[in-house]
Parts: sequence; C-alpha cells; structure tokens
Amino acid sequence: MRVEDLHHEELLELDPEGGVIRFAGQRALLLDAVAMGLLRQYLVENFGLTAARAVLTQFGFAHGWRMATALEEEFEWENDEEWRRAGPRVYTLEGLFRTQPGADDPLTKKGAMLLASYEAEQHLLHFGRSDAGVCWTICGLMSGYLSHTADKEIYVLEDRCLGVGHAACHLLGRTSEEWGDEHAEELAFFDSGRLTECLDVSLSRVTETLKAAEEKLQAHRRALVRVVRDVEEPLGIVAKSPNMQHVVDLARRVAKVDATVLITGESGVGKERIARLVHDESTREVGPFIAVNCGAITETLLESELFGHKRGAFTGATSDRPGLFEAANRGTLLLDEIGEISPGMQVKLLRVLQEREIRRVGENKSRPVDVRVLAATNRDLVDEVTKGSFRQDLYYRLKVVELHVPPLRDRRDDILPLARLLLADAVVRMARKISGLTPRSADQLLRYDWPGNVRELENAMERAVALARGSRVDLDDLPEEIRQAFPRPVAAEGAVQPLRDVEKEYILSVLKLNGGNQTRTAEQLCIGSATLYRKLKAWGLIGVKRPNQAMP
Repeated sequence: MRVEDLHHEELLELDPEGGVIRFAGQRALLLDAVAMGLLRQYLVENFGLTAARAVLTQFGFAHGWRMATALEEEFEWENDEEWRRAGPRVYTLEGLFRTQPGADDPLTKKGAMLLASYEAEQHLLHFGRSDAGVCWTICGLMSGYLSHTADKEIYVLEDRCLGVGHAACHLLGRTSEEWGDEHAEELAFFDSGRLTECLDVSLSRVTETLKAAEEKLQAHRRALVRVVRDVEEPLGIVAKSPNMQHVVDLARRVAKVDATVLITGESGVGKERIARLVHDESTREVGPFIAVNCGAITETLLESELFGHKRGAFTGATSDRPGLFEAANRGTLLLDEIGEISPGMQVKLLRVLQEREIRRVGENKSRPVDVRVLAATNRDLVDEVTKGSFRQDLYYRLKVVELHVPPLRDRRDDILPLARLLLADAVVRMARKISGLTPRSADQLLRYDWPGNVRELENAMERAVALARGSRVDLDDLPEEIRQAFPRPVAAEGAVQPLRDVEKEYILSVLKLNGGNQTRTAEQLCIGSATLYRKLKAWGLIGVKRPNQAMP
C-alpha cells in the first residue's frame, strides 16, 4: 500500500442499521467541529489555558498513536516511510486540515504546511487571535503518530499558525534532544506530570470559585427570603398582575411550537427576558440563545455579524468567520431593535427567514441554518409599514405570533414584588445589610409612572441601596423624580369615592409629601395659600397653622 492509494472507500465503513462507523478498522465518531470548539472553550474557561492545552495535546497524542497502530494492522505498507507519511493523509481525509503538496511531512526540513486547520478556525471563533500557536490537538496527533512509526519519541510543534494571523500553520517534528532547552516549556505539555500538576491547580481554583459562588448564592437566597417572601418567579419573571400573567402564559404556549415571534413593548419592559423564557421553554433549550442589538451596529457590520464573511471579503477580513445565524444553529437568535435595520438589510433578512439559509459576505454559496428567530422592538411597526420605512412582507413574516409586554404603569401589581427582587439583587451585589422597604418608600413607588419601566426601577433600587443610611430603604433614598410623584387615585367598581373625598385625600397626600409646608403645597396645586387654608380649616384638622407655616 502507498500513501497515494488511500481513499475514503477503503478507510470508511458505514453500518446504518447497526449505528456503527469504522475508519481504518477502528470504531469512529462523527463530531461537529463547532462542538469541539465549544469543548475547548469550556476547558479554557473552567481549567485555564495551560491545563486546556495539556489535555488537548495529550488527547491528540493518544489518538495519533492509536491511528498508527490501526493503519499498521489494516494495511501492508511498501516500507516504513509510506506508513509514516500516511498519517497526514489520513487526517486530511478526516477533515482536520489540508496539507500543502510537497510540504506534508513534519520530519523533513520543509516541515508540514497545514491549510484550513479546524482547530485554528475554532480558536479564532471562540477566543479571537492568539499570541502563540493554537493547534494543540493536531500537534499531539502528529506527535503520537510519528512516535509510533519511528519507534522513538517525536514531538511536533508549531512555529506558524493561522490562529496567530499567519497565512498557514507550519509544523516541525523533532526529538526532545533536537528541540533542546529552548523549547522545554512547550515540550512539557506532552508530560503527564505537567497535566496532573495543571489539573491540580485548576481543580483547586475551581473549588475555591465554587465555594465563593455557593456562599454568594446562600447570601442571595437569604436576602430573597427576607425581602421577597411573596414573589413567585417563573424563570426569573415577576408576573403578579393579570396582564403580565397573560403574556407569560402565551409565551409558554408559543414556545412549544417552532414559530417566529415578535415581542413588542416600550424600552425597558423586559422584552429580552420574555425571549429567554420562550427559548428556555422550547425544544431548543439545550441549544444556544444569542441576542444581538440591531440598532447598535451599522448596516455593513450587521450583515457580517449576522451572516459571517469570507476571508478577503473586505478590509480587515483576515480569515473566514461564521456569523450569529451559524453560531445559533439549533438554538434561538433574538434580533433586538428590529425596527432599526435599513431597507437593504430587511430584504436580506426576509430571504433568510423564507429560505432558512444564509450566504456569508463574499461567498456565492448558501449554507442551511436551523435557527428559531425572535424579534423585539419598541417601535410601532404598523406605523413604520404605513410610512414605508419597514417592509410589510417582513413584518408579517416576523409577526407569526406577537407578544406585547405591558409597561410597568399598566401592571402596578408587579411594582413592589419587582422592587423587592431588584433590591435583594443589589443588596447582595453591594454587600449591604438592608432588609427591605419602609411603608413610605413602598407607597411612593406605587405613585410613580415609571417611564423607564423595569430598567428604571432597577436603577432606582440600586441607587437606594447605595445611599440608604438605615436598615431599610426610606423615602429619602429614592431618586428625586420618584419622591415628587403625586398620588394617582384609581376608581374601582363598587368603590367609587365622592369627588370631595378624593380632593381631600389628594391634598392631604401632597401636604404630607411636602412635610406639611402649606405654601409649597399650594404652589404645586396651583391654588392660593388662603384657599388651601380654608379647605384645611373646613375639614376640621387639628393643629392647622396659618399660611406659610408648616403643620406639626
């Protein structure tokens, strides 16, 4: 057998009924390259870069050694050199990389020039450009394979890499003596002792992190129990009011079917939280949830961000890059502020929604995507369609189901539970000992109209926790615009008050808000001080003072 004679037909065996795939006589698995990239990301984020490199290098070494054994048993080679050169050819057939003709042997002076390394591509996708070579698994594979065929320890290292920004990856294979002390640090990644040391350090760090997280979680739980006893939280959403409960119920029902959803509502009402609820309750919950603010990105960049681009498609495109549609494959993509996109972008987005395939910038081939699209906006898209600034066909394509999240002023039953929940979060984050709201502050929160909705309430609670002097948030700890809010009587069926009683209640509330200052109260009510004095006297209030005097 010669290297040139190796083809998929001889190496790959498929048994659809038995569910078994064999490659070079060994049972094999088909793994998605992105999944391997996610594994790398998990290892780096949880165990650190050093431990991740040691794990992937030694995993590759073991894999390479086994592949050399399998090829030796499966085929009769003309000589040992053919067996040795078969390694890069087999890994090319597996889709790990592509070698440059005439430069496919790491043991030669030219070394092996690798093009389209899957490992460099995935590292760039998840971490961006690196300062050093990133093809750790591939170096391990080639090292294990060559060590077995040469019957001595061969270590393959990278001196150029796509992940660093070079045009291709370049591998050289040498013995440890040939590499010398200059590369001792890189060779250490092949040492199982180095792996054990790295994992010990990483596990210690993970243990400390988990311990700190557990303590923080317990503190958070204690704060929630103390401050938010009456809150029922479906997936982090407070829904005590009937209209918000309706939205949550509708979101849960539509989550079960793979339909496009348009989420509308004012800025800050929690549209992204509803989108997350739809994702978490759907069959795609194990897939990624990715949100992108379309209004914060220019049209040119947005196209590249959503659909990806090909290397050289524009200035700065130094490598192929998948877009968010591909990154969200088998998951959910939230297009926030969808009303902000340009007419040209609307056409391209409509095509993606209709055809379920994308085309990277600079490419002429389409790629299928399996993504559920959710869109959110604080604009009136019907009005935008009437004006001609938003395509009617795209509007109806997005609005298969519409979820309108009501503003906070229309769901007043949610204000105090939300305030208590946000207060508890701020208490834990700032490490303050605050147990809740005073009656005065709670009452004042209900008086305010909340034009900024939940986002404004969150900021108010954070400010109150930062400035509170007592064990509870008081009226003086709230922002001025909230402190100045006037009471808003609500007429309920069967409990309608006479107008004179409403007037009395309102005037006394404003007077209380101003600390009993009659002059200031009269100015705010746009009446004379004498008029206010007569009304107070007619109501028989004890201790009423003359105008310009404060009530006791």
